[in-house]
Amino acid sequence: MNREALASLVLAAGLLVVPLIALGLDDPFIVTLATKVAILALAGAGLNLALGFGGLVSFGHAAFFGLGGYAASILASHALNYEPVFVWPFEISGTTSMPVIWLVAMVAGAIAAAAIGALSLRTGGVYFIMITLAFAQMIYYFAISWPAYGGEDGLSIYVRDSFPGLNTLDPLQFFLICYVVLMVALAFCFVLTRSRFGLALQAARQNATRLAAVGIEPFGIRLMAFAISGAITALAGALYADLNRFVSPAMLNWHTSGEIMVFVILGGVGRIFGPVAGAALYIVLEHNLGGLTEYWQLPLGLLLLAVVLYARGGILGLVSRQVRHG
Repeated sequence: MNREALASLVLAAGLLVVPLIALGLDDPFIVTLATKVAILALAGAGLNLALGFGGLVSFGHAAFFGLGGYAASILASHALNYEPVFVWPFEISGTTSMPVIWLVAMVAGAIAAAAIGALSLRTGGVYFIMITLAFAQMIYYFAISWPAYGGEDGLSIYVRDSFPGLNTLDPLQFFLICYVVLMVALAFCFVLTRSRFGLALQAARQNATRLAAVGIEPFGIRLMAFAISGAITALAGALYADLNRFVSPAMLNWHTSGEIMVFVILGGVGRIFGPVAGAALYIVLEHNLGGLTEYWQLPLGLLLLAVVLYARGGILGLVSRQVRHG
């Protein structure tokens, strides 16, 4: 087992053990924080697939995160009101079943990502960044002007969606659901990036012209990766809305895209468990410094600057090197 794999194993075990200890100490709030880490790490895993392995610097992943949240909230609210959801030309019944909601959220995220990617991927560099940001902001302003689902005030759903055989209102059981989903998504990303598709995606990041010369179209590879990335991020959005039992246009705002990118950069771009490390550090800083000052993002910014300048592999890469030299 190499050093990075060992560090990843410690991260996975730590994220699982901390809520169990907190529950033993009768501190359910820590369980909620751990759940938030798992969900945000899942969103980071989605972006990491596009950014870390495909070289696609997207500043619009909040669109997929928010779409997943709205999909979950709209389906749940219609289930409570016994009203169907009209998605032309179909009529979809509301539901509070997590598996069904996850499927709908992922399909919505994948379709949105494919549509946005089909246009954005025809550009590159800063133009790609700005186009993905522009699309995300358009969806954000649409949500603000959508009074049927709360508009600027957002939408409360008042229930926790259900999962067969589990009590999702129990903080530990809901955490375990999010944890398992995160681990499955990370395992999927690990397998995908080591498949022929993943190798082609990484080749497109390194030299798209050379990849085209051997008969593989870079556009199709990147578009598929972007769609999968959007689906994973939308799944995280559905879980986040379920955690809070509330969704608002803030989930679609560019600040959310920036936060997801911070998780990936802090933890390590292109490292499977990088988003887990980044999300955990972000939540720890927010929890411990947020109560001291409203400017807690200042030390976060300094830390991010230090990582970019001196630890290009992120925290996970830095820890792996320290273990190697220790």
